[in-house]
Amino acid sequence: MTAHTPEGPVVVTGAGGFIGSHLVEALVGAGHRVRAFVHYNGAGSHGWLDTFGPDQLAGVEVVAGDIRDRGMVQRLVDGASVVYHLAALGGIPYSYLAPQSYIDTNITGTLNVLESARVAGVGRVVVTSTSEVYGTATTVPMTEAHRLRGQSPYAASKIGADKLAESYHLSFGLPVVTLRPFNTYGPRQSTRAVIPTIISQLAKGSGMVELGALRTTRDLLYVTDTVAAFQAVGTASHDEVVGRVFQAATGRETAIGELVRRIAAMFGAQPEVVVTDSRLRPAESEVERLVGDACLLRAHTGWQPATGIDDGLKATVEWFLDPGNLARYRTDRAV
Repeated sequence: MTAHTPEGPVVVTGAGGFIGSHLVEALVGAGHRVRAFVHYNGAGSHGWLDTFGPDQLAGVEVVAGDIRDRGMVQRLVDGASVVYHLAALGGIPYSYLAPQSYIDTNITGTLNVLESARVAGVGRVVVTSTSEVYGTATTVPMTEAHRLRGQSPYAASKIGADKLAESYHLSFGLPVVTLRPFNTYGPRQSTRAVIPTIISQLAKGSGMVELGALRTTRDLLYVTDTVAAFQAVGTASHDEVVGRVFQAATGRETAIGELVRRIAAMFGAQPEVVVTDSRLRPAESEVERLVGDACLLRAHTGWQPATGIDDGLKATVEWFLDPGNLARYRTDRAV
């Protein structure tokens, strides 16, 4: 089968975020014209795109707006060949406080992208899912057939978005692919996530790390591997990927307590680890175990992770320890 070759610009929603900014960078490097959609704000910030140099932004059209605005999204996708839809409200703890925001952004926002792409005749839409849609693993390694369980308002909103994508393919023939990365980490990630939380606290040199549950396990995927998975499903032939859900995962799980030990060793530290209530999920909401099987993605696109956890953690620690990078973060917040 021949690869899908975009002719119009490639749209990336959520382009100013962690994964989105890395995807923009990779697409530009591959020679694509990119229309990068960032969340409009009064400060005029374009997120991580503000850290890009002129060469990185060559061929990038930055568009500020709101994924919840249907008319704005329609204008965004008109003429696009591929839409990579990454815009979402993340952060599980905040979803307990403001669940309506997650419905509006993650479900209605995805509906706007799908409907706009249908009207515009976009050649492919890649919708971003998350391993959180599964809840705690009932079988391991987890495949795409694992049952879905919304153990947080965030997870429920992403399940809703996934099902909308499925419905638009089955109802209207929209060429949708759903990519479900497991726990992506790396440079530019928010300190809401566990790895930047550990690194930023160790960087203070206080000798103590405050965390939530320590025995939970996650399948940790370095950001460049996640980006490669997006590119793989965005360019593979129609018959190989359209209408399918694919996981991007390593097939290996790491407990949070073990993660602390690995990262602390890179600092030459032995911190006291303190479990704090503010960092714990409600008991029935905690996802105890996540470990994925990426055989389907590998079979249909040839993708496989290239970065081992030790190399990925080392690169992430080095990036965060750059004073200019660390200064961009607030390290005193659990949500």
